Amino acid sequence: MGHPILIVEDDRKIARVVQVYLEGEGFRVITAERGREAVNIASKESLSLVILDLMLPDMTGEHVCQELREIGDFPIIMLTAKSAEEERVAGFALGADDYVVKPFSPRELVARVKAVMKRSQRKDISTGSLSIDGGRLKIDTRSLEVSKNGLSVSLTPTEFKILSVLAGSPSRVFTRSELVESALGYQFEGYERSIDAHIKNIRQKIEDDPRSPVWIHTVYGVGYKFAGRIDDQKSLG
Repeated sequence: MGHPILIVEDDRKIARVVQVYLEGEGFRVITAERGREAVNIASKESLSLVILDLMLPDMTGEHVCQELREIGDFPIIMLTAKSAEEERVAGFALGADDYVVKPFSPRELVARVKAVMKRSQRKDISTGSLSIDGGRLKIDTRSLEVSKNGLSVSLTPTEFKILSVLAGSPSRVFTRSELVESALGYQFEGYERSIDAHIKNIRQKIEDDPRSPVWIHTVYGVGYKFAGRIDDQKSLG
């Protein structure tokens, strides 16, 4: 069987169409019509990705997203009729990896699923494993794990890729557009502002004081750069 994908959607027609397209690409599909059901499934299944509708009958999609993030770091694609840029950015701030607005093309959704899963499974990031500032921060691209002061830090696949891109070129200033292209692999309207939400999440997880970041600096009017010192890679063993 293929990678298991959970579709959380109370509109059975939409869920069925998405299921058919995904199964046609070899994925194993599980469906849920309610948020609580989705959370229960996620706690029992080893999911590769979740497609989450934000308008559910029993819980808000945002609440479901938060609970799913506590269960695992599998990618989450939000599927919703909410199209305002502020709402998209709010979705990314909750830990979503992508955002598809209804009405949508099933083929586009499948392409997004493949792109997100490719990012989450990538093992060959060119920067290799990084030790930063005497090992205070470590980025292991083989296991896709990050640790701070020896403690594991849970990042979403998109957050991990953004951090890896920044840390892979210390002191280089990346525009938001460049981060979208480098970290996500594609562009579409509204994604550049989402980078700010992802950066905020990363800072909350790796910085001692996210309001005065040491590692990820804002270059006003341009984008972001990584300011940490990369250790001698031989020290990683």
